[in-house]
Amino acid sequence: MIDAVNRFYGSIEDAGLQSQGALIELFVYFLTVELGQESATPKQVEQCFIDCDLTAPKGTAARLSEGLKTKPQKYVKANGGYKLQRHMREALSKKLGAETTTVQTSVTLRSLEHKVPAGSAKEFLKETIDCFETGANRATIVMGWILAINHLFDFILKHKLTEFNAALAKNTDKRVKVSAIAQRDDFSEIPEGKFIEFCRSAGIVSNDVRKILEQKLGTRNSSAHPSGITITRTKVIDFVEDLVENVVLKYPI
Repeated sequence: MIDAVNRFYGSIEDAGLQSQGALIELFVYFLTVELGQESATPKQVEQCFIDCDLTAPKGTAARLSEGLKTKPQKYVKANGGYKLQRHMREALSKKLGAETTTVQTSVTLRSLEHKVPAGSAKEFLKETIDCFETGANRATIVMGWILAINHLFDFILKHKLTEFNAALAKNTDKRVKVSAIAQRDDFSEIPEGKFIEFCRSAGIVSNDVRKILEQKLGTRNSSAHPSGITITRTKVIDFVEDLVENVVLKYPI
């Protein structure tokens, strides 16, 4: 989360001039709006200060509690922590300003990093988001697809190889050049569209996930070749978030 909170802090205009009280409000915004947590605890808010190389305020819990009594009220209690009152959330959103959109959307993707367990997938996701932050939208989509499909390969090899091979054994499509998976490289003998079909027929993924994969495969195909299609940042964020949340995190290895 260190990278994400530092990018958020960097998006704040005159961040160095903000009082500790104002930063507490902003970090609650970061935790509950940008990261999507249900609430922010005093300890988590203090950790944001520490991660940004700032002195953590004293009495954070007391300050947050006092925010329940101010007029207008700043916070509401929620799930063992605090979240912003609606008027505060909207005011801070305006304060951050439209010019910070790029940074905040980067934070949206960076927030996925701390959800993925340490390992090669986490490192690959980091590089994928690096591409996004340099404006390489097409490259981000291609890398996001590789991340998801390779995750499924690993998941099947570890947990669902018998089921996948049973579905593969029923194949009649001559484009598929392998009759059973024995090692990772064997997956390269299966067209990606057929791979998705086998995952569904084997009961490895749900029908909803199949639809997501097929849609994303179409986006990947459009992005991987020269074309007149514009790949917007919004589409890239949706693409990566969808695959990480519904594939990488849904099917843990």
